Amino acid sequence: MKLNKLTKEEELVIVYKGTEAPFTGEYEKNFEPGTYVCRRCGAKLYRSEDKFDAHCGWPAFDDEIAGAVKRVKPDMMHSFLGATYELHCARCDAYLGHVFMGEHLTKKNVRHCVNSISMKFIPKKDEKDGK
Repeated sequence: MKLNKLTKEEELVIVYKGTEAPFTGEYEKNFEPGTYVCRRCGAKLYRSEDKFDAHCGWPAFDDEIAGAVKRVKPDMMHSFLGATYELHCARCDAYLGHVFMGEHLTKKNVRHCVNSISMKFIPKKDEKDGK
């Protein structure tokens, strides 16, 4: 599998499970139609219609593309903060963020809290062009 070269900042989050500062991510307020893909391998992760504004400072989704995301037990610190699982790309194991449940923010009652830096956004108009 071909992996994209990462900047030091991207590597800090994607490889070493860092977290970008809240309200600073490129996609936190992006609500254009399209698909979010893994920055490291390009796998499709989330659809824009599953994104919502959780007012948490990071992109939030209440569903993923089937089979695209795997859940891993969180480290001790994030477990105390209420995260039920870490989120990783199912294809390349890139670290994406955390999942929270029971917050009642959407009907699905789940929030994937994802670092913008872990993803790239492909606008719907570009998907149709085969990009």
